[in-house]
Amino acid sequence: MFQSPDLAPSPRPARHFASALSLAAAFALGGPALVHAGVRLDDDRGSVLELPAPARRIVSLMPSLTETVCALDACDRLVGIDRHANWPVAVQRLPQVGGIDDANIERIVALKPDLVLLRPRSRAAEPLERLGIRVLALDAKTHADMRRVMETVARATGQPGKGEAYWRRLDAGLDAARARVPAGWQGRRVYFEVHGGMAAASESSFIGETLARLGLANAVPGTLGPFPKMSPEFVVRADPDVLMVSALGELSAMAARPGWSAMNAIKRGRVCSFAAARFDLMMRPGPRLDEAADAIVDCLVRLGDPRS
Repeated sequence: MFQSPDLAPSPRPARHFASALSLAAAFALGGPALVHAGVRLDDDRGSVLELPAPARRIVSLMPSLTETVCALDACDRLVGIDRHANWPVAVQRLPQVGGIDDANIERIVALKPDLVLLRPRSRAAEPLERLGIRVLALDAKTHADMRRVMETVARATGQPGKGEAYWRRLDAGLDAARARVPAGWQGRRVYFEVHGGMAAASESSFIGETLARLGLANAVPGTLGPFPKMSPEFVVRADPDVLMVSALGELSAMAARPGWSAMNAIKRGRVCSFAAARFDLMMRPGPRLDEAADAIVDCLVRLGDPRS
């Protein structure tokens, strides 16, 4: 990692005296001194990042991190995003610097960021650090991770405590969503399909945690990993009470999968099909977690009582 610039004051008496006068004047006027303390942050690669001051020019290479910056009222500090970021709408006007695995290093450097947000396994981290760009790698796989990441981003932007406050609002939103789940759906088993039917969100994924918070069961055990690849036969044997899929997964196409037409969820039309934009937010471990929960509950309400 790179060392922080030396923030120690010059030992010359004249400068000491001037600094003292500046600080005294600031406090005399009833406001804080215009001096930024350094920021020390834990990186999800197991290292520590030190910023000389809160980040003012940020490039984000993950949509969920972009959304987190904006949710914490720091959207104006973003100077570049990855090609998949699309919320809030305002970020779509920002320069795009590639994707998670093919970030354009030259373009990032040209934007003169004082911080780049990315995931721990990003190929961009090492070349950026070699060029003197500070990098903060963050990864949110669970609700606890999301809470931690929000507060880390808040601290990186000079707003300690704001991430924690935002998480409390999200947590309250999850409780409110659970209160709307029809009684007949409590404990019912969900199969949440991802990656075009090739995988599913298990109990150990952040999506699985959201389902659990809503009082729903998961047809895919967490022992298989967060997003395991699934065979059509597994789903047939599991026979979930409801299928949750992207709108790209048409009911007729799913019924054509081997054995799926015999599943109760298919026969009774118990399928929650989410439009692309809605499915996007459900797949992002970010600040719209409460909206994702509301979308799930809204669908269950539309499907009616499963006991009938």
